[in-house]
Amino acid sequence: MRRVVQRVLPDGTPAIVQPFHVSLKGLESLVLCRDDEDYGIMVKYIAICSRRKNVLIIIYAVVSNHIHAAVLARKQQDADAFAQELKRIYSMWFSNKYVEKGVLRRVDAKAIPLENDWHVRNALAYIPRNAEDNGCAPHDYKWSGFSAMFRKGAGTLGCRNVAFLTKRERESIMHTGDNLNKVSWTLDDDGDLTPESFCDVAYLEQAFNHDASYFYKAIGSVNTSEMKELLVDAPRRMLPDSEFFKLASDTCIHWFSQEIALLPKSKKCRVIPFLWRTRKTTVAQLARVFGMERDEVRDVLRLPAEKE
Repeated sequence: MRRVVQRVLPDGTPAIVQPFHVSLKGLESLVLCRDDEDYGIMVKYIAICSRRKNVLIIIYAVVSNHIHAAVLARKQQDADAFAQELKRIYSMWFSNKYVEKGVLRRVDAKAIPLENDWHVRNALAYIPRNAEDNGCAPHDYKWSGFSAMFRKGAGTLGCRNVAFLTKRERESIMHTGDNLNKVSWTLDDDGDLTPESFCDVAYLEQAFNHDASYFYKAIGSVNTSEMKELLVDAPRRMLPDSEFFKLASDTCIHWFSQEIALLPKSKKCRVIPFLWRTRKTTVAQLARVFGMERDEVRDVLRLPAEKE
């Protein structure tokens, strides 16, 4: 499959983009979506934020206390910006509707790169599988992009075009003041966004060799515990040095067939950004584990120098 592809971004510019997994998770017992209106708003905000931050949505799933989305972005910063903007505007909606303050602090947003074909396919299969968290089969679940996939060019006859909404309708239906007169999005009879109108279906379909049965089989067989650990839990949990050293060492062996101690600095500089993006860690921990100075690690990560 072609993991890195060329696409036209929402702002109209062609660009080379790569896949990222984005998750929003309600911390503690916070329920992000309490009724159908909340689910519908979250889906609309996924589309709106993708346009604001110039990324493309591949597939998504919204469940009660978390959301998943696979996006195509030029760089890590764009995927991060999408995740943070989605957290920001949905938190505003939630706080206003339920008159609950401090929601922003109880929602964690994370974007991590999907680094290889295995990672991509399993993430794309895992996302719609999350429908089971709401007690529903993926093919029956309304609040995911599953139904957009492998439609063989089926149109959206009878659907309403978002671009034709009046300003008042846009504010009441889409809950935004953004100018949407050039989008190709459509609304179904319930006023909800149709996933086929804003998901990059072509990317997912080529990832599964344009074979619907391959995709459905992957959804049924994906190791959900493994993917939850890789995509959701691990990036939010900091490991002690001993465990992080083992993780880093295993990564070095997998990538270069060498232990950390034998790895030249040039190769360490390739592993460090990957671990920084996909795990919860610090410059100090990376320096300790890789036997480097903190300033060297900061240079690798292109971070500003520490203030004295």
